[in-house]
Amino acid sequence: MIAFQRLFGATVLAAGAVAVSLSTAVFAAWPDKTVRYVLPFPPGGESDIAARFQQQTFKKKFGQDVIVESKVGAGGALAWAQLNAMPNDGYTIMGINLPHIVLQPMEGNVQYKTDDLQSIYWFHFTPDALIVTNDSPYKTIQEFIAAAKAKPGILTLAGSGTNSANHVAHEKLNLLGGIKTTYVPFKGTGDLISSVLGGHVSGTMSYITFAQMQKGKVRTLAVATEKRHPMFPDVPTFREVGLDWVDGAYRGIAVPKSTPPDIQKRISDAFDAINKDPDFRKQMIDGGFEPVDIGVEQVPAFLVQRKKDYEDIARKMGLMK
Repeated sequence: MIAFQRLFGATVLAAGAVAVSLSTAVFAAWPDKTVRYVLPFPPGGESDIAARFQQQTFKKKFGQDVIVESKVGAGGALAWAQLNAMPNDGYTIMGINLPHIVLQPMEGNVQYKTDDLQSIYWFHFTPDALIVTNDSPYKTIQEFIAAAKAKPGILTLAGSGTNSANHVAHEKLNLLGGIKTTYVPFKGTGDLISSVLGGHVSGTMSYITFAQMQKGKVRTLAVATEKRHPMFPDVPTFREVGLDWVDGAYRGIAVPKSTPPDIQKRISDAFDAINKDPDFRKQMIDGGFEPVDIGVEQVPAFLVQRKKDYEDIARKMGLMK
């Protein structure tokens, strides 16, 4: 019996060693086939634009294709709720956004919790911007605020998603400006363009990237950056007009939570290499994106800080009691 137990134990250890060896071999080869990149928003928005840039650079650096696909619904919540049921071999990744993944579970109407989502890299930040069309009667943010005070609830601002960065920015504008405007949510930035340009809303609470994409068609009234943005040197920051506001949306990469840590690290390192590629970085900056380089090791501390930052506005939005 003792001899059998020793033999059985040795066999188990050997099998485990083989499994680890195979896992390491698979990992060492990553990426050796096409990567599926799932986005929770429609084509044409900031997530899609960034993914297309990453797709090109991934191919250049690693010689493999990235297939970008959209899984749209509930302001991103549909895809995020399904993430952990997807393959965990490193060949399925998903776009992830802040503050969406913090605020949506606070409301309680989504099928995931913030801690369910395993983000492994955050690659850029898009500053908030208040934007109207060129033919809008509002030439400055002061004029917009004055009109909103004169007509509470009448002015409408389009935005991407509910309990999203645009939604938060809308609430901040109302709070800091002492006004009341009405938020009109769309599935994504790409979906709201026609309504904004067609004058169906008073403007949009969007990002600098939207202002850059629609340059010549829209007027940016203020941006939520520390200093004036070099692409819009004539546009004041919110702080310049007395509103203490520097914020926007963060975007990153997530994988199923059961993805092995070594594979998480490999993917994080790959996207870090992409993010630091000079040509890619120039594309991002020229498009109005602000690159950040937050790898898998820094993610936990980054998320703790962001959660703290969102709690105050969440209370004001009625998401926290």
